[in-house]
Amino acid sequence: MYEYIKGNLASADPTQAVVETGGIGYHLLISLQTYSAIHTRKEVLLWVHLQVREDAHQLYGFATRDEREIFRLLIGVTGVGPNTARMILSAMSNAELRNALITGDVVRIKSVKGIGIKTAEKMVIDLRDKMLKVGLDSDGQGDLVPSVSETGAEAAAALQQLGFQRSAVEKVISRLQKENPTCGLEDMIRQALKLL
Repeated sequence: MYEYIKGNLASADPTQAVVETGGIGYHLLISLQTYSAIHTRKEVLLWVHLQVREDAHQLYGFATRDEREIFRLLIGVTGVGPNTARMILSAMSNAELRNALITGDVVRIKSVKGIGIKTAEKMVIDLRDKMLKVGLDSDGQGDLVPSVSETGAEAAAALQQLGFQRSAVEKVISRLQKENPTCGLEDMIRQALKLL
């Protein structure tokens, strides 16, 4: 229903922001990630998600379209509600969460308050393939650059499915990306297989 809101940032704290536009102040629930991106600005543009419940209509605001897309994917997982999704996005950057889901890093996901082992495993199963399709904007991300490229993440996921240990795979993929950042997926997997 709503795509984004653009206006003056009337107030903000790590969990919520008020954006004034057209003489109306809109209360938005935000993640720490979004707060870090907007809290020093006077004017902001936040991508919006409207959550309708029986007792309330709540607006969630995001500094990037990708963060909103990831939020929507998270709340699609059974057992992950909007507040839990916001907690996850506050604990990890988009890139960290994406890499954790693609590589099946259940321990990293489980480290977020409110996420148990079963929910973390369900998130990996439900979202691994979907996360490969999420591109990461550099907009508002600053230093939140992915440690693994999309190609590297796909290669890592494929190698783990072949039975290689995650830690070994990550070291090899990281090394290959440093040596040849433009390496294609098939070449990266072939080269990694020689090194593993």
